[in-house]
Amino acid sequence: MKTRFLGKNGFNVSEVGLGCWQLGGDWGNEISEKKAFDIMQKAVEGGVTLFDTADVYGNGRSEEIIGKFLKEYKPDLRIATKFGRGSDVYPNNYSKEALTMSVEKSLKRLGVDSLDLLQLHCIPTKILKQETIFYWLKELKKEGKIKAFGASVETIDEGLFCAEQDDITSIQVIFNIFRQKITEQLLSKTKEKGVGVIARLPLASGLLSGKFTKQMLFNENDHRNYNKDGNAFNVGETFAGLPFEKGVELSDKIKNEFLPENISMAQFSQRWILDHDSISCIIPGASSVFQVASNCSVSELKHLEESTHKKLQEFYNNHVHNHIRGLY
Repeated sequence: MKTRFLGKNGFNVSEVGLGCWQLGGDWGNEISEKKAFDIMQKAVEGGVTLFDTADVYGNGRSEEIIGKFLKEYKPDLRIATKFGRGSDVYPNNYSKEALTMSVEKSLKRLGVDSLDLLQLHCIPTKILKQETIFYWLKELKKEGKIKAFGASVETIDEGLFCAEQDDITSIQVIFNIFRQKITEQLLSKTKEKGVGVIARLPLASGLLSGKFTKQMLFNENDHRNYNKDGNAFNVGETFAGLPFEKGVELSDKIKNEFLPENISMAQFSQRWILDHDSISCIIPGASSVFQVASNCSVSELKHLEESTHKKLQEFYNNHVHNHIRGLY
């Protein structure tokens, strides 16, 4: 597993991390604690050094399971968590007290003395641009409760704004073959400012695994069912904002026209992201140890041909961009 630096004032991380939303068990098939431990252990064995979670994933269950894993196995890991989407604060009830209380609860659930990375969790643009919340984060850093802070954002504008903030370590943003807009401006800005970039939804909620069909159905409590049209939160967080059937159609086109031999569609899609040197880490989720192993192997794959990158950019411009819905 290769490593990269997460921002000029950050730390080294594995190129491939582990997204831990699914470990919270509040969507899809619930993952047992034993299975979650197997997944996390396989990730550590594969060289993963960054787990990404949030206080609201399973109402704290994701953090609790990670905390138990840290206590039992004592792996050399960095844990990135988030604040800002809890029902007590979102969308307009943010305060230093609420932030501090959330941090204290995350510390307790994770069983640590200081959070490696605390990220604002897609909070409203209005709150971001008041900037007060960044002062609160700096105070928490001075107090030693967090080692670094960042922001998970929904739009290019939010990302550009956050990149200008003093002492910010990283920005987390949707980035995959179906969501290429950040290459136009945001990646150059983060590189200029020395801000790390964590790429979420590398497989567009599974679309870019190349295994979905238009007839596929998802569980009632799966966000790929209840949020496929943005009925619960930003539609961009599900299938990268593409209508499901269109996404399957486009994924099949990539698989049939661009996929090299001897590499899976999922590996190809993640390798495409890592070929961008402004990206610090990708954070695919996993529901099995097989998926973890496949994801980890992407770090060792050779870069895609430059001609492939050019064709995929043209494909995005000509066939994908106009179908993207939601904030971007």
